[in-house]
Amino acid sequence: MSAFVRAFVRTPPLRVLRVLLITLLVAAVHPAGTRAQTDDPERVRAIALKAADLIAARGLEAAAAVFNRDGEFRHEALYVTVIDFAGVWKVYPPRPAGVGMSVINVKDPDGRDIVRDILSVARDAGEGWVEYRWLNPASNRIEPKTTFVKRVPGQDLVAYVGLYH
Repeated sequence: MSAFVRAFVRTPPLRVLRVLLITLLVAAVHPAGTRAQTDDPERVRAIALKAADLIAARGLEAAAAVFNRDGEFRHEALYVTVIDFAGVWKVYPPRPAGVGMSVINVKDPDGRDIVRDILSVARDAGEGWVEYRWLNPASNRIEPKTTFVKRVPGQDLVAYVGLYH
């Protein structure tokens, strides 16, 4: 039996409970123990708005170079995706090889036309939120996802950023 196990077995149960409770409380309030700041809807919205403005100002190619590297537009589970009005990926950081692929017919597990919904919001309102369910690569489970959509001013392009919850 290891020294740790012997010490643990001899430790009074109340002390073990107290240490466990303190550990749980620290984990609950520490940033690593909570949802990261990337899960903030206002931050997601701000990134999408700024991404659309960057495309409008510098062009898609220059913006794509920024979106594809870690930084303010790509951090942990957040990244900017760009599609055109035909539903073709123009920027997709998790899988750059997919750029040029049509995703117009992509549906969520419930059969919802995700890309068509994104394009509809962009065309009709210029910006807004789209909700659907999608595979979260961090948990490997289908989870609700909310995506902020922004039409690039003066172009038939849409920049969007989503978050799982």
